[in-house]
Amino acid sequence: MHKLEVIVMSPEEAVIAAAGGADRLELVRALDTGGLTPQWQTAQAVSQAVSIPVRVMLRENASMSLANMDELKVLQTAAAKLQELPIDGLVMGWVTDEGGVDLRSLEAVLTAVPACKVTFHRAFEHLSDPFEGLRVLKRYSQIDRILTGGGAGTWGERKRRLSDWCKAAAPEIQILVGGGLSDAEVAELMTDPQFPEVHVGRAARIPQENDGALDAEKIAFLKTWRAQ
Repeated sequence: MHKLEVIVMSPEEAVIAAAGGADRLELVRALDTGGLTPQWQTAQAVSQAVSIPVRVMLRENASMSLANMDELKVLQTAAAKLQELPIDGLVMGWVTDEGGVDLRSLEAVLTAVPACKVTFHRAFEHLSDPFEGLRVLKRYSQIDRILTGGGAGTWGERKRRLSDWCKAAAPEIQILVGGGLSDAEVAELMTDPQFPEVHVGRAARIPQENDGALDAEKIAFLKTWRAQ
């Protein structure tokens, strides 16, 4: 049974997503930046509003890298506080200027939240060698998912790349496919056993913009529609 993860920004949106049949939520603020760390009070309210799993974004700037050590300390503090909530895990990950996994930052945050599962987010697409990145990330048992849309190129090229990454990531890590997916692409993924989990943001909104309204019927449609 395929699972659909939906981005939300508030407890009200969380209730809508759950009503539409979402299997898991990714909670963020500032969706137009790709998602930043939400307020702790928002995360608390969302965790109380729904019974489905919630993963919370941990990210303080719009890039895929950390600005400085002060930012890392802010992230460690936020992560430790979020861990107190009944959430499913965190969504995070950073790359170095050389295109590798920022292990110093990753390990610093993982150490602060030893009980948390982690989705390494789309910073993965900025790695110079994704397969080396997979080998590195598989060393950390807390990391059980990587969120990626497959990088640049046509849908066919991206899907072939995703398939290769799925094989290389297994069994320790599952590829969670998401990032600018069309309705037809979501429908195709939801019937492909290679990709048991799909992630949507704008696709679940009407209109399909960052400031569009999250729609329960659209989420239900994405879960049940099958591409022809």
